[in-house]
Amino acid sequence: MATQDFLVELGTEELPPKALKPLSDAFTQGIVSGLQAAGIEFGAVEPFAAPRRLALRIRDLAHAQPDKPVEKRGPAVKAAFDDAGNPTRALTGFATSLGVTPDELDTLETDKGAWLVFRTVEQGRTTAELMPELIEQSLAALPIPKRMRWGAHRTEFVRPVHWLVMLYGSTVIDHPIMGLKPGNKTRGHRFHCPKSLIIPTPADYEVVLRQEGYVLADFAQRREQIRKGVNALALQQNCVAVIDEALLDEVTALNEWPVPLMGRFEERFLQVPAEALISSMKEHQKYFHLVDDNGQMQPFFITVANLESKDPSQVIAGNEKVIRPRLSDAAFFYETDRKKRLDQRIDRLKPIVFQDKLGSVYDKSVRIAALAGKIAQAIGSDPALAERAAMLAKTDLVTEMVLEFTDLQGIMGQYYATNDGEHADVASALNEQYMPRFAKDNLPTTLTGCAVAIADRLDSLVGLFGINQPPSGTRDPFALRRAALGVLRIIIERQLPLDLQTCCDWAAQQFTDLPAENPATSVVDYMLERFRAYYDEQGISAEVYLAVHARRPTRPLDFDHRVKAVEAFRQRPEAEALAAANKRVSNILAKQSENTVHDTVDASLLQDAAELALAEQVNHQTDTVLPLFEKGNYTAALHSLADLHQPVDRFFDEVMVMADDEAVRNNRLALLNRLRNLFLRVADISLLPSAS
Repeated sequence: MATQDFLVELGTEELPPKALKPLSDAFTQGIVSGLQAAGIEFGAVEPFAAPRRLALRIRDLAHAQPDKPVEKRGPAVKAAFDDAGNPTRALTGFATSLGVTPDELDTLETDKGAWLVFRTVEQGRTTAELMPELIEQSLAALPIPKRMRWGAHRTEFVRPVHWLVMLYGSTVIDHPIMGLKPGNKTRGHRFHCPKSLIIPTPADYEVVLRQEGYVLADFAQRREQIRKGVNALALQQNCVAVIDEALLDEVTALNEWPVPLMGRFEERFLQVPAEALISSMKEHQKYFHLVDDNGQMQPFFITVANLESKDPSQVIAGNEKVIRPRLSDAAFFYETDRKKRLDQRIDRLKPIVFQDKLGSVYDKSVRIAALAGKIAQAIGSDPALAERAAMLAKTDLVTEMVLEFTDLQGIMGQYYATNDGEHADVASALNEQYMPRFAKDNLPTTLTGCAVAIADRLDSLVGLFGINQPPSGTRDPFALRRAALGVLRIIIERQLPLDLQTCCDWAAQQFTDLPAENPATSVVDYMLERFRAYYDEQGISAEVYLAVHARRPTRPLDFDHRVKAVEAFRQRPEAEALAAANKRVSNILAKQSENTVHDTVDASLLQDAAELALAEQVNHQTDTVLPLFEKGNYTAALHSLADLHQPVDRFFDEVMVMADDEAVRNNRLALLNRLRNLFLRVADISLLPSAS
């Protein structure tokens, strides 16, 4: 089938920079999915995204869908004709619905009889006919939280749209989309080339824009050009540019023709904590900052202009003029804040509401302090330091710096606590209380920081569950899911010997009146469920998680050891058969009354060689693995229990469990119960995939 390249470009007002890449990806995927569903063959897919355009080029796009054979089954032959051989109403109705006569139908022989069928070939729709529909569907499905209207138009989009290019080969597909008539004309850079440019064919798209329009339409190419330009400028000052990938994406989305420029600021500002300077430059101005080989911040910044200025020094001077008052504000806040100790700010937390039913931030601090002290003692840390850190933890929220730069909470607390002469662990904990802030973020390095971080999160979890406000669906205003995962990560990765039930009970004791019944247990259940996502990210199957979760171990470190042991066991060749045997044993025991199943096996009632062999192995394994269980060495225990594979298989092959003799039957049930209980000391192995 003949093929040609296809191009679509939607021209807009400046798109939201943080949304540009997701919009481009979704636009591309929507069209590709539509083509795949339509069965149209195509080659390479090349997305383009710039501040004022979303575009997509598809190489070697087939001219049309392939023709498709169609078969529609009608009535059975027996029901299609009467005794005289004339068509029945069932047959004539079927034929009429298809616009054919009965003699145009074929007969289909099946093992259930003969049927009348209509066979034809459905001609594929042309690409020119299909593409506008697919584009409209993709645009309608874009992840746009709130669409806007403009002028007198009823069209809605994330920003006003102004032009549309839609080419198949050199031919314009003349079908309006979003109220725009398609053409072969795009627009260049808003300042360097404020005019229309003709795109002869899809292959010419980015070349025309680059050479004539001062637009680099390829997002990835533009991104790498900015990266190289920023790094090259930094090298000129013998510095290293710190390039945050999210900031790089945002800067890429702000520029069509990026030109990196170096600026500088007064060295006196380096006395201000680097994080405050970076926040001023990064969040407000989208600047990249520079450091020396030791990671120390230098008095330079790099901005990316969206044009080639005839006098770059003027652009640089303008940026330096803009950043100076922002850095001056940061310096002023820093000097002002250091004049007052953090412990003198504790009372200012009393008017700040944490949650209507859970009191103020001050109330929360008091609860966290008591809880952090208990946790610190449990993990071998100093309770007094943990309590002190917890009481100071939220005080930087009322400092001038954090009121202006909210993303610096905790960070500034550490600086101010150090300035106040607080213990080093206390100062570190003020920042570490928020760790991990996001997935794969760093964890607290001090035990004091661990205690405060865990206490803060558990206070929120128990408190909000206690007033019947747990997360529901997508609603999680207090980020309790993230809090739960944070606690699990800290305990496991820092190897802390904490029990969730004990810690949540401690947290519940800090509240005077929670209406929910037993919120601590509800929180433990909720947190154990979060393990599923935790292990899913590690590539561990849900069955392994469920096998361990069935035993409900409430110490996260112990839970993790069990999961790793079961995952290792699952790789063994005996695992499937033993999982099947455990499932069989579980089903047998589940059908018995509690009075008939015991743990003690009477050796005198063992009759068959197979049950004698199994009993001997169960006794041997009990002596072997119980010490391993006591040490938490579940991997070695399961490795040993894998040796039960053959005696278990032989037992089920040769022994009738439900013997007529009640004493023999109950003795065999007791043997199976002992067998199953050995595995249950780790997990419910019966929940693993088993051999068929």
